Amino acid sequence: MDTVVTAVISIAAIGAVCAVILSFASKFMAVKIDERVSNILECLPGTNCGACGYPGCSGYAEALASGEAKNGLCTPGGADAAGKIGGILGTSAEGFEQKIAVVRCRGDLSAQQKKMDYKGIETCMAAKQIFGGERACAFGCLGYGDCKHACPSGAICIDNGLAKINQDCTGCGLCVKSCPNKLISVEKKSTAVFVLCKNIEKGAVVRKKCTSGCIACGRCVRECPEGAIKLEDNLAVIDYAKCTDCCHCAEVCAPKCISK
Repeated sequence: MDTVVTAVISIAAIGAVCAVILSFASKFMAVKIDERVSNILECLPGTNCGACGYPGCSGYAEALASGEAKNGLCTPGGADAAGKIGGILGTSAEGFEQKIAVVRCRGDLSAQQKKMDYKGIETCMAAKQIFGGERACAFGCLGYGDCKHACPSGAICIDNGLAKINQDCTGCGLCVKSCPNKLISVEKKSTAVFVLCKNIEKGAVVRKKCTSGCIACGRCVRECPEGAIKLEDNLAVIDYAKCTDCCHCAEVCAPKCISK
């Protein structure tokens, strides 16, 4: 009996000593947490898209609190998040501009020719592995919606075999990573016109495959009053540093691949 009592007392004493040690350790070895980090996190959308250039929202919040990052880099959060974060940090988000994703293709099912009937897994990534997809243009939208499934805001739909982005887009860029043909880019929402084609084949070849593709006719180049357009690899390219958003190129483009 005495042995049992002695054992219980010993264990209780050891537990008490350990509790005291842990209590002191929690105070002297505690990692100080900047409360502003948690406050900033509450202002961010939590999409963890990486559009800000940091590993997720928590990474961006920590960088903001430490002064390493500029306020206003969170595209999904927009001006609202930037304003709230500015209130926490006492900074501003000058020059912030909302962005939107753009699908560089207008080749829906009515415009594109088919080269085969695809019967495999209905994802863009899988379809591309089989001779570049079922459509004649190997540069265009595959139409199976990998971007739609990647979009956290539900801003993408597949309309007649073509991915389309609506105004709910936050510009997070997750759709950019999901597109195997690299058709999607994130641009300033205020930009007036885009070249919605990525096919670099010669115009006659493009015309046989897609009625909405750039045929490299050069009319947009010749008629741009600012000289802001040139042809590169049989494809019209706009220099936005020179572009004045007059939209004349969209008016004269025969296949209408230059559009908003």
